[in-house]
Amino acid sequence: MSDNERPEEQPERQPLPPESASEGKPTPGPEAEPEPEVRSEPDPERETGTTGRPTGMQRLVNGLWPPRFTRAQLIFALLLFALGLGFAIQVRTASDNGVLRGARQEDLVRILSELDARTQRLEDEKRGLDNQRTELQSSSNQAAEAQKQTQQKAQQLGVLAGTVAAQGPGITLTIRPSGGAVSADELLDTLQELRAAGAEAVQINDVRAVAGTYFTDVGGGVSVDGHQLSPPYVFKVIGNPPDLQPALNIPGGVVQTLQKEQATVSVVPSQKIVVDALRSVKQPDYARSSGQ
Repeated sequence: MSDNERPEEQPERQPLPPESASEGKPTPGPEAEPEPEVRSEPDPERETGTTGRPTGMQRLVNGLWPPRFTRAQLIFALLLFALGLGFAIQVRTASDNGVLRGARQEDLVRILSELDARTQRLEDEKRGLDNQRTELQSSSNQAAEAQKQTQQKAQQLGVLAGTVAAQGPGITLTIRPSGGAVSADELLDTLQELRAAGAEAVQINDVRAVAGTYFTDVGGGVSVDGHQLSPPYVFKVIGNPPDLQPALNIPGGVVQTLQKEQATVSVVPSQKIVVDALRSVKQPDYARSSGQ
């Protein structure tokens, strides 16, 4: 054979190592990379970030818990609480005045006139007291003047205490229950409204109303100072009629309240009302004048 016709030489095969031959697994070549090692320990970079610092969520949690308050923050919180409480009270007060908010213009004018009349009465009373002081200071016989004013004051106090009969202009208020009974609280509210409007003497049926008058509910009627009264209830009131009538007829006042209870209410003004029911004079057991 010529050189060109010679068969190509086959490279010699290297024998397998004993261990690889027995297991039947190929031996990795010299350029094969080793398998990555699996670590069971937690990776701090994965938990806290690549820089080893806490994450934003961890910083937020650490900043909020446990809570730490400064004095300025506590004061600010108390101020906010007080502001909210005041706002709630104001809203509730505004809701309580809803009757006046829905009142008609003529009703509001009447209420304003009543307030002006009360102010005028107080100014007149102050003016009268100033005149009495001036007369005492300027009188040549101060003892006689003082005695005269004392008698006048005793008459006024007797009217208020119910020990002296009185007459003058005023109104007659009659309350007739129809559907249901009028309660003692409603009669007390009526008396208080009359006093606030300037009533100077009040008689309810045959009982004189004074500063210590009280009302209680009893079977078939109302008891006034221990005297049982039966309807209708008649109030004889001495005072200025233009002041007394509007006070009873204001929106949400006595007349509307009694009418809601299905009671019939009538108010009749008069230039002469006689209050002749008297109270006995009760001497105090312990109180004495400071001049004695």
